[in-house]
Amino acid sequence: MTRPTTLGELKASGWVSRPVKDEVRANAIERIIAGRPLVDGVLGYEDTVLPQLENALLAGHDVILLGERGQAKTRIIRSLTELLDEWMPIVAGSEINDDPYNPISAHARTLIEEQGDETPITWVHRSRRFGEKLATPDTSIADLIGEVDPIKVAEGRYLSDELTIHYGMVPRTNRGIFAINELPDLAERIQVGLLNVLEERDVQIRGYKIRLPVDVMLVASANPEDYTNRGRIITPLKDRFGAQIRTHYPLEVGLEMDVIAQEAQVISAAGVEVTVPAFMVEIIAEISQQARRSPHVNQRSGVSVRLSIANYETLVANALRRALHTHEAEAVPRVSDLEALVSSTSGKIEIETLDDGREGQVLERIIQAAILEVFRAHVKPERLTALVQAFDDGRVVHTGDELPSADYVALISDLPGVKETLEDLGVVETPGSVASAIEFLLEGLHLSKRLNKDAVDGRATYRSRGSNR
Repeated sequence: MTRPTTLGELKASGWVSRPVKDEVRANAIERIIAGRPLVDGVLGYEDTVLPQLENALLAGHDVILLGERGQAKTRIIRSLTELLDEWMPIVAGSEINDDPYNPISAHARTLIEEQGDETPITWVHRSRRFGEKLATPDTSIADLIGEVDPIKVAEGRYLSDELTIHYGMVPRTNRGIFAINELPDLAERIQVGLLNVLEERDVQIRGYKIRLPVDVMLVASANPEDYTNRGRIITPLKDRFGAQIRTHYPLEVGLEMDVIAQEAQVISAAGVEVTVPAFMVEIIAEISQQARRSPHVNQRSGVSVRLSIANYETLVANALRRALHTHEAEAVPRVSDLEALVSSTSGKIEIETLDDGREGQVLERIIQAAILEVFRAHVKPERLTALVQAFDDGRVVHTGDELPSADYVALISDLPGVKETLEDLGVVETPGSVASAIEFLLEGLHLSKRLNKDAVDGRATYRSRGSNR
């Protein structure tokens, strides 16, 4: 349908102006009735965060999302634009999205006074009704609210002329959603400039006796540690947010695996098929869960889900690199590939001060705990009794991330109980999958203290616990 292009046509079309929070509320109600989530692509918040968000939007509140890094706060905030109407009319040429029925800028008021129903109207897509600012110590009032534009003054206008104002990000997001990330990092004197926005719903620009009654929904994010210590939100500003919602990391391994499946980059190469066994994905997810419980990891800084995603991508990349070097047609990650996670993990977890210099040992213990947890969850001990006895009788097995997958295939018939355990794990008997499963079983038995392991330069030797090297 052709949209109106003048104020008169807009009136004739029956279009009704409504505040942005009423607009968001109405569209949120439609989603709730239809059984659709308020935000798409966010997993694990269905029973915790999203009900609180629904309450806040229905109540018409400004919202602050409180949580550690990597908890989808920014994704949630940006997704709120989907709750705006797809198109919105503004007075043509307006810098602050003036409502044709209720203009607030000098430009729009003058234009409507001069042209009446012939005032030109343009339409703004909802994607342009979102403003976002990362709070940094150098952020100024001029950035957020506005300031005198010296260029406009140089053009001949008087300082008292409202048209000399260069509007800041908040007025420019009039009739939209404005987000401030890491709000505590905003200097306290700058936070004061937001008080009127949240309560009186206006902005006051220095040097002018004007009020701009902006229509803005304000959403902010903050890290709990910053919220109370490194930086702080001044009390009057906290008081003006209608809702404070606490986010969290995935509470279960299965949910972390779902996040990995949704977010991880698909890695491939021509002529090589990449297959990732479910138990290897679970180990990656369990590593993050173990890190969040580890006393050696600084929990105040958090362990982001980005750790799981980056570790998964690194694991697959290492398997693909091996397949390319050995000219194999299949790339399947193995336990020995987990050594490659040092590069993707080191920058994403902070070791407690007392453990400085022991990062490698801490990471190794976390990975071992994750492997053991998954092993105990999926492998039946009675299946491997005969396998352990074979090692007690002198059997020795060598593994390594550079060994071709074909070297493992013969072990299916040589090692008792392996074939049945592969069936329990749902492993398809391709060379790559067999190699991955066998390394998983051997490492699980070692961590269960049923086998000895000697590891040197990426290679490992498994033998009986009663044998000597």
